[in-house]
Amino acid sequence: MTPWVQRATRAGPTVAEPSQPLPDLAAGVACVVVLPQSCATRELDLLGRLLNACGSTLARAARVRVTDGQLAEVPHARAYLVFGEAQAHALGRALPAAAMQSAQIVLADELVQVLTAAEAKRRLWSALRNLRRALAVVEH
Repeated sequence: MTPWVQRATRAGPTVAEPSQPLPDLAAGVACVVVLPQSCATRELDLLGRLLNACGSTLARAARVRVTDGQLAEVPHARAYLVFGEAQAHALGRALPAAAMQSAQIVLADELVQVLTAAEAKRRLWSALRNLRRALAVVEH
């Protein structure tokens, strides 16, 4: 057995209480992934592997879900990856016009279709390639 001993806390600032205020989250978001309300575990696993394969910027993308045709809160980002037309309509209702004009919005088929149809897979890979290029241009 290995005994575990709790370490004493330091008097300095901790992770939970930063010494400086945190920057605005919306300013640092590169990409937001908009998903339907119900996604199976298999679909979410596919999404995670896809985004990890596309590099760290997309792997760290924020993920939001559409609930009853509405988005509760959407951070302003440089790019949006939207899975399905219903989610695109919800994003259009939630974002201000200025944010929609300045961001790149990429529409992809729903994840269920990506799992079952080869055409949907090709369209998704093409969309991800274009999205990576657009984010790379902005970063440099």
